[in-house]
Amino acid sequence: MAKESLVRSYTKSFNGFAARLTEKESEILKGMKEVVSVFPSKALELQTTRSWDFMGFTETVAPRETRAESNLILGVIDSGIWPESPSFNDNGFSAPPKKWKGACKGGENFTCNNKLIGARTFFDSARDDIGHGTHTASTAAGRIVDDANFYGLAEGSARGAVPSARIAAYKVCDTSDCDEADILSAFDEAIADGVDLITISIGNTDAADIYSDTIAIGAFHALQNGILTVQSAGNSGNVSGSVTSVAPWLFSVAASFMDRRILDKVVLGNRRTLIGNSINSFTLNGDMFPLVYGKQASTHCSEDLAVSCSAGCLDKNLVKGKIVVCDSTDGVIGEGLRAGALGVLARAYVDDVSQIQPIPAVLLKPHEFEVLLSYLNSTKAPMANILKSESFNDTSAPVVVSFSSRGPNPIAPDILKPDITAPGVEILAAFSPNVSVSEYPNDKRSVKYAVISGTSMSCPHVAGAAVYVKSIHPDWSPSAIKSALMTTARPMSSSKNPDAEFAYGSGHLNPVEAVNPGLVYETTEDDYLTFLCKLGYSKEQISLISGNKSFSCPKKSLSDPNDVNYPSMSASVNAEKSFNIKFRRTVTNVGVANSTYTAKVESGEKMKVTVNPKTLSFTSLKEQKYFDVSVVGKGLASRSQVSASLVWSDGSHFVRSPVVVYSM
Repeated sequence: MAKESLVRSYTKSFNGFAARLTEKESEILKGMKEVVSVFPSKALELQTTRSWDFMGFTETVAPRETRAESNLILGVIDSGIWPESPSFNDNGFSAPPKKWKGACKGGENFTCNNKLIGARTFFDSARDDIGHGTHTASTAAGRIVDDANFYGLAEGSARGAVPSARIAAYKVCDTSDCDEADILSAFDEAIADGVDLITISIGNTDAADIYSDTIAIGAFHALQNGILTVQSAGNSGNVSGSVTSVAPWLFSVAASFMDRRILDKVVLGNRRTLIGNSINSFTLNGDMFPLVYGKQASTHCSEDLAVSCSAGCLDKNLVKGKIVVCDSTDGVIGEGLRAGALGVLARAYVDDVSQIQPIPAVLLKPHEFEVLLSYLNSTKAPMANILKSESFNDTSAPVVVSFSSRGPNPIAPDILKPDITAPGVEILAAFSPNVSVSEYPNDKRSVKYAVISGTSMSCPHVAGAAVYVKSIHPDWSPSAIKSALMTTARPMSSSKNPDAEFAYGSGHLNPVEAVNPGLVYETTEDDYLTFLCKLGYSKEQISLISGNKSFSCPKKSLSDPNDVNYPSMSASVNAEKSFNIKFRRTVTNVGVANSTYTAKVESGEKMKVTVNPKTLSFTSLKEQKYFDVSVVGKGLASRSQVSASLVWSDGSHFVRSPVVVYSM
């Protein structure tokens, strides 16, 4: 009976198991001294190449250590991978690094090579039946593939940050969900296999306490083995406190636009042109086509449902050969597809992202949609044409996209999350050719490259950049690599991003500068454990996360959680009350042996930031210096924030940290 109940056993990198238990059996286990904790396994969600050039990370500018890069292994925990993709071709690759201890266990008809050196699955096959894992893996570490495109759109060379690095794929997601028991197994296997970094574009719908967050637990064990874990921040939208990647040892990534956008044009019968969101690969055969409003294309639904083109409302005979106008977004494309409409024009409620459509379809911003309705009402025979999508230059980029989850951190309020932002909108990368590219089953198009958006897409950009930094500095710790990427991130405009640091963290990914940051903020395992003590976690809860049963919280008075040696500084305060906050930080010199750094602070009128000492002088590499930051203010309105920027510079390096104070 016990054998039948066992689902997974974790024995390689940490000790534990997943099992099917009744509530009574679970309670019995909780009472055993040998058991640290018992928690339920939940289903998590997946979160989906101009981008590298947009960041200045071109093939010619970025210095390369190709041999060191080819010795690094990126572990991709996702929906599997399509091994035959040109992005994973191994022509010219030598045998896998000797440190590799993994295997190719991808199931029947699945073959690895010297690029894709390993695969494991918790299903029948590691083959990607969603396209998500193939997309993320190629974004981070795919080979250079010329003339990649989606039906002529976003054409160019598709490549990852580290084309010479190896990939190991761990399939934990199928078409329904991603089980936490499988995710923990994937961490266990990846650590034992010898990967150098883990990227995981998966997360909870809501943030969980760190001691019950499977990804945070797996990532801590990875950290103990010198492995940095990069995770997507979440796709819960522009909602305060919606970020779900919250542990300080996780590298949490938001999503933003790059300067290439894909949009579509609609030409009305009066020759007025409207612009909306769509990745539409179709060209209609003709000049103009009849328009029909949803309420005039239904014979059996109420007017409210018909106007919105609700499921089952459209009459096939009334939409044949016509473009349907729908006063809604939800489900209207699928309804138009079901009814056989020539195309769909819909009102957009999220108007800053284009998605692949299964038929000619455009989502129009409210203003543009009102222009369309006005035209509909002005003539007895309204006509229109939906053109094929085009690429446009967006000079406002980078701006954080609406779907990207926001801070503040709901679990650890004094740790700023997300950490950084990177391109995550309309990213062209490898895809599974057996999967519906628009997620509609009736869409039978087969492609090798697709355009997808999500923090799932920004996450592998940061993961690839982290592998790149490690290829230049193979001896750097996970926290040093993370610090280098955060402190060299490009500053972003709070006027374009009203949520400021709660949207973009330290700023926008800048891989070229990250290899030479000057100073880094090193964080040790004990730092993190002490931080958990400051959160009020018990010894048992901390042991669940770390596997370290001998650790005890310090007996002396604990300082604030904001004293963890983090590259950013954040603190929550009571509204309408004066505040006086102190941060202590330690930096390690990785730039020039003999160097002197001077602190410069930029802040608004609502708070005063003081740094002591104001200069840091170093005489050797790896030398450490500490400093204190004092932040004083007269009080903040409820649910408001103020921020400053601290930059340490020796004239050639600029080590920037955001300083954020906010009220709950």
